[in-house]
Amino acid sequence: MATPIEPVLADPPPLPRPHLLSQRWLDVAFLHWAVDPGAVRHLLPAGVAPDVLDGRTYVGLVPFRLVGTAFAGGPPVPWAGTFLETNVRLYSVDATGRRGVVFLSMAAERAAAVAAGRAVFGLPYRWARMGFRHEGELRTYAARLLPPGPPVRSRVSVRPTGPAIDGALERFLTARWGLHVAHLGRTWYLPNTHVTWPLRRAEVHELDDGLLAAAGLGDLARRPPDHAAFSLGVAATFGRPLLASTPRPRPGDRLFRTGWTLGRLPQPICSVRRAPSE
Repeated sequence: MATPIEPVLADPPPLPRPHLLSQRWLDVAFLHWAVDPGAVRHLLPAGVAPDVLDGRTYVGLVPFRLVGTAFAGGPPVPWAGTFLETNVRLYSVDATGRRGVVFLSMAAERAAAVAAGRAVFGLPYRWARMGFRHEGELRTYAARLLPPGPPVRSRVSVRPTGPAIDGALERFLTARWGLHVAHLGRTWYLPNTHVTWPLRRAEVHELDDGLLAAAGLGDLARRPPDHAAFSLGVAATFGRPLLASTPRPRPGDRLFRTGWTLGRLPQPICSVRRAPSE
């Protein structure tokens, strides 16, 4: 019998300790395109499938400011723990029925964060030159991937409009309490917790993006997104990674040994040159 998929939970499940890191995600733009699940299935790690709503899954382009990264309850990491980031993501469900996200690319302006994210968690970080402008209600995000690889660019401008929104689609896209990632020859689930995203609908004033195509999604960015939203942000905390085949632990459960220990978390790299802002 197939394992049932967990419901979309408006509130996060408890996050067992130890907690690995915390950070804030601010000035977040969510641009989403509805696609056929079969069109993106091959882009997901082994053991996870596209998560669907009304027969469709979604591709997300999400630029934001990441602020105040802190490890294991310690103080925020100076400089290297705060940076701009733009993600391309898909929506996933694993064999235990647990929902998550899969990042296809993660552009970030801190080389130290790129190196740490790739080495420790296996995340697809790329170093990028990035910029952010806040003019009235208009937010503009710019990114250009740096070598190695071609200089892929992205530029997005959004303006939040209207009252708060919190429907079935918004919950499906943002009530995600972990991510799936292929690392060390296995597929892992990295859980997190945060309050429900405070969302407003957004108007897209500019969209000139190459990150979607570079992530294997063709010319999707040539058409307007099917859904656009904006949030001032949330504070998030991450727990210890689990194998994707392991059910979500309950509070008080003793987590099995994975080889991911707090002692292996990298120290900030302070000698790396800062990429200039646009």
